[in-house]
Amino acid sequence: MADPSTYRPAPGAIPLSPGVYKFRDAHGRVIYVGKAKSLRQRLSSYFQDVAHLHPRTATMVTTAASVEWTVVSTEVEALQLEYSWIKEFDPRFNVKYRDDKSYPELAVTLDEEYPRVQVMRGAHKKGVRYFGPYGHAWAIRETVDLMLRVFPVRTCSNGVFKRAQQVGRPCLLGYIGKCAAPCVGRVSAEEHRELAEEFCDFMAGRTGNHLRRLEQQMQQAAAEMEYEKAARLRDDLGALQRAMEKNAVVLGDGTDADLLAVAEDELEAAVQIFHVRGGRVRGQRGWVTDKVEDVDTAGLVEHALQQLYGEGSEQVPREVLVPALPGEAVHEWLSALRGAQVDLRVPQRGDKKDLMETVQRNAQQALALHKTKRASDLTTRSRALQEIADALELDSVPLRIECFDISHLQGEDVVASMVVFEDGLARKSEYRRFQIRTFEGQDDVRSMHEVITRRFRRYLQEREQTGEWAVPEQEPAEGEEALTDENGRPKRFAYPPQLLVVDGGQPQVAAAVRALDGLGIDDVAVCGLAKRLEEVWLPGQDDPVVLPRSSEGLYLLQRVRDEAHRFAITYQRAKRAKRLTAGELDSVPGLGETRRRALLKHFGSLKKLRAATVDELCEVPGVGRRTAETVAAALASRTPAAFAVNTATGEIIEDSTATAVPRSGEET
Repeated sequence: MADPSTYRPAPGAIPLSPGVYKFRDAHGRVIYVGKAKSLRQRLSSYFQDVAHLHPRTATMVTTAASVEWTVVSTEVEALQLEYSWIKEFDPRFNVKYRDDKSYPELAVTLDEEYPRVQVMRGAHKKGVRYFGPYGHAWAIRETVDLMLRVFPVRTCSNGVFKRAQQVGRPCLLGYIGKCAAPCVGRVSAEEHRELAEEFCDFMAGRTGNHLRRLEQQMQQAAAEMEYEKAARLRDDLGALQRAMEKNAVVLGDGTDADLLAVAEDELEAAVQIFHVRGGRVRGQRGWVTDKVEDVDTAGLVEHALQQLYGEGSEQVPREVLVPALPGEAVHEWLSALRGAQVDLRVPQRGDKKDLMETVQRNAQQALALHKTKRASDLTTRSRALQEIADALELDSVPLRIECFDISHLQGEDVVASMVVFEDGLARKSEYRRFQIRTFEGQDDVRSMHEVITRRFRRYLQEREQTGEWAVPEQEPAEGEEALTDENGRPKRFAYPPQLLVVDGGQPQVAAAVRALDGLGIDDVAVCGLAKRLEEVWLPGQDDPVVLPRSSEGLYLLQRVRDEAHRFAITYQRAKRAKRLTAGELDSVPGLGETRRRALLKHFGSLKKLRAATVDELCEVPGVGRRTAETVAAALASRTPAAFAVNTATGEIIEDSTATAVPRSGEET
């Protein structure tokens, strides 16, 4: 690992001009390319104390062995040069988009004497008119099949076309009326080109004139009693309308726009793009990328726009809608590519904002699907477990991993969670949750010690009493769940993990080790995962283990930690909500939710309910005398709450308004 100070440029050697820079490793390979408005200001930020850098940046500068730069005159030139170098050198620390397959597009070869309609992929060619991209090639063929009734443009290959010319006989499409058959001279080259241009106009969204023309011809044919011609025109009109329905209108003003959305977490990001032409969604595409460099949402948008328009394969539309604005240089670059002003902005209201939310949901689903596929792959899981074992120097791969997390709100409703992963997959049936009961207040370290002590004390009790994995018959401690389910089968709470993960750094890891040492357990490995820098902390070590950002092992540890956090915060929120909505009736034995709601609805407030007699309580539907006596006794034994005072008016607020707030879902 190189020391950045060994290749740091001399003070004053870096120019203040805009430019593009390259970091190279010891073998001369380019590992990172970046651009800057001021090269001196940007490059100087890489050579500060490594401990203060983001982990991804720190890994990059310690891998590099030299840095060089090229000065340009404007930020737009820097943007273009950066993209060119990224494509040329494929640096390992730059954002890379994966799953970027070549999407099919509908193409009309206007550069040929007899234009042809076909499905094309890859880079755009000069003289060819493109529409799309589409998600599937069959979607293009369905649309073309409908439109050939009205615009019988040639769709055959050059070989078929030349053979038809030689034999003087058209192909099948010529016989059934879905090709004008220019190969045998049924139409001239000029007439066929006019058909192709009308086809392009319709696909570009200029549909009104064609539909009105067909309707007028149909009505004229019917008036002249040419009913067969009118029926054919009616069918043509229906075919065009069905073709239009396949691209539903989403923006009523005939907008041409590309909408780009990003869903991201600490390690990965998914990009989704909707292509809207003539107010209709004509295509969709998406990518997934590893966040191998320290980049925010605006940076991801910039990289996506470079990927989308950089090679000239995609025409820049009038509007580009994004979730976060990149630099002004990107705006100028897009306008230069289009040859006209491009409206690059974040939609704030209306139909465009609603459509952007749809694109965002697609991005989130794409990221979730990618993670699901990645987690469910057996080879990937095996590699992740092996990487964890190698990084933590374990004797064997951790087939069972347990992770603990603490959750609270400013020291109130302190709870903990335990999640279990076996063979790299979540075992939700074995999740556990705890209430912290030995102290009050905010102390994550002490809470972690208590929870791990309680969990492994149960493990020792089980091993001592039975010597097997059966669960002893005992009542669960307060704040813990029973060890058996409703059928009496053991929940395997006492099954020990090979690796114990805590959410936190050195203090939490030390607390976990103290808890295990206090119980005499020395065969469970412990580590902590600090969320801020994604560092793995081991007991007794001053420096963390830093796994590569592309490591499957780090991805699995992060997934385990995030699941523990989700489970803990869900429990904490539910516990807090229950506490905030709890009332005096909640603890009355034998009084359920339905009858509590009925009592409050009947009397209107807790104050009136407290003053009611047993006979009055019995008048409430579903409340018998025994229940009424229990309620009356419970309310009589409690001191009424003190009056509340409205500090703004000085008015005394009666108990009827202060305590008659029903539980969630109750009526007043």
